[in-house]
This record gives sequence, structure tokens and C-alpha cells, in this order.
Amino acid sequence: MPFNPDIHHRKSIRLKDYDYSQRGAYFVTVCTWNREHSLGTIEQNVLQPSGCGDIVLDCWNALPNHYPHIMLDAFTLMPNHIHGIIMIMNDVVRAGLKPAPTENHHGLSEIVRALKTFSSRRINASRKTPGMPVWQRNYYEHVIRNDDDLNAIREYIQYNPAGWDRDEENPHFVGAGFKPAPAQDRNNG
Repeated sequence: MPFNPDIHHRKSIRLKDYDYSQRGAYFVTVCTWNREHSLGTIEQNVLQPSGCGDIVLDCWNALPNHYPHIMLDAFTLMPNHIHGIIMIMNDVVRAGLKPAPTENHHGLSEIVRALKTFSSRRINASRKTPGMPVWQRNYYEHVIRNDDDLNAIREYIQYNPAGWDRDEENPHFVGAGFKPAPAQDRNNG
């Protein structure tokens, strides 16, 4: 069924009037189609990637080859979603005493679109399922505003596989959502 704004009432979760191509750090979460467990399994609190998970990891790591104005930070595969931090750099290049004109860099939505497209093509080729959906249509993003926020998100990403049994994306989820224990609690346990 084609999109009909009178019926579907899809609202954007993006910040109004925010330029997602500007320099900054962005936390993204992308879920698989129908939350299918296609990226791997959690064994002893560690994700064991499937072939599809390996493809997604390769495509993630290749993003700076296509978008040289970005740096990748923390990343994790989960059975049915991924979390990562993308840093858009957009540094001004100087030519003599004046800034040189810089090209218009792609924003976050283009970078996530590329990740989804590149990985979908390779996954579908490996499964011999051309054109089949691999990812949900949208994705979650969060603008990282300071170092405390960045460090908390890095920790969340790092310990996310250990909290799979309490993760809201886990179909067997029960109870409160996953929040990693503070570092001092993990070291004393």
C-alpha cells in the first residue's frame, strides 16, 4: 500500500530544523526487517556473528572509504539490530590564508542509507534473495551533545550483548530495559 498521509500519520523522530550533516557525533540504531535474528546469536554474553552479521560489519567498516568526512566509533552487532556511533567531521580545508571551498558533505541519513543499501545487496546476494528487505524502513538516532553522553553511549554499546536477556529488542525480553552497570559495580562483582 502506498504512503497516504491521511491514513499513516508518520511523524519524523528527527530534531526539527537540525542539520544532520553538521560536525558532530551521532548514535544510531538500525533494526532488521521484522526484527529477524539474522545477524548472529548471543553466546556467553558475546555476539557470534552470522554470515549476514559479518557482511554488516564489513559494510560498517567500509563507510569511511565512501564518506571520508566521517569517523566511526563504537559499534556492536546484536541478533536483530546494530548500534554505532558515527562522527561527522566536516573539517575546513585551508588553501593559503583563506579557507578553500569544501564540497557539500553527506548527512547522517545518507550515511545510514548507504550502510543499509550496501549490506542489503550483499546479504541478498549471499542468500539468493534479491530485493528482499533486510532492514526496517527507519532508524533511531541521537545527537551526542557532550563527552559524558558520548562515554555513556560507548559503554552502553560495549555491554549491550551482555544485557541481551534484558534488551527490549529481544523477543524474550522481560522486565526493565537494559542499562549497563556502572564500571565500579562490574569490577567488584
